[in-house]
Order: sequence, then C-alpha cells, then structure tokens
Amino acid sequence: MAIQQQDFNAMIKDIMGAFPVDTKAFDQSFKTSATLNEKLSNVAIEAAGRSTELSSKWTKDTLARVADLSKAKAEPADYAKAMSDFATYQAETASEHMNAFAEIVKKAQADTVELMMAAGKDYGDEFNASIKKAQTAAKKTTK
Repeated sequence: MAIQQQDFNAMIKDIMGAFPVDTKAFDQSFKTSATLNEKLSNVAIEAAGRSTELSSKWTKDTLARVADLSKAKAEPADYAKAMSDFATYQAETASEHMNAFAEIVKKAQADTVELMMAAGKDYGDEFNASIKKAQTAAKKTTK
C-alpha cells in the first residue's frame, strides 16, 4: 500500500493565503528605520566632527606653548617661570576644553533623545494603523 505524500507547498500557500500580509507596512517600517538611522548617524558624525575640531585646536595651542617653552632663556629663573606659565595655561585650558567636550556630548545626547522620541511616536502611529487595517480586514473576512 502506497503512502500518500502531503503537498507542503500547497499547505503553506493555503495558510499564507488565509492570513493576508500587508507589505506596505513592512516597507514603511523599513523606510522609517532607515531614516532614523540616517538621523542618528548625522548626530554622531556632527559630534565627532566638533570633538575633532576642538581637540585639534587644543593640540595646536599646546604645541605653540611647548615651542615657547623650549626656547633658550637668558636666566635660569626664566625657565622656571616659563614652566610655571605653561602649567597654569594647561590647568586653565583643560577645564575649558573639558566643558566644551561636555557641551558637545550634551547636545548629541539631547538630539538623540529627541530623535528616539519622534521615532517612538512614528512607530506607534504605524503600528496603530497596521492594527486598524488588520482589524478591518479580519472583520471583512469573518463576514
């Protein structure tokens, strides 16, 4: 006696046909995700650029001070004064630059939170629209 083989392809096709899928929702979700990723990347790139500019400026200023520090002096006391001036400059500018870095981070954080809140709203709206559409389709199917 031959065993009859089940046609799984036909069975899956029947199942998928019974549950219609709205590909527009997937497309919209993908577009929303891509847009969010683009905006988040822009925030990170902007912060990295500002941070690099600040770091470069600080390095140039420090190197200029080191050049002044390395110049020959007439008196031994002048070396001590130059070193003291350099240390004072470093202490003062370190605080200023750390505050500037903190401002860059705060702006990036605020922008990220704003983007995430907007994305959450967008995803919520998309989800609600998908649910309403599915409910409508289910009601039509049951009638």
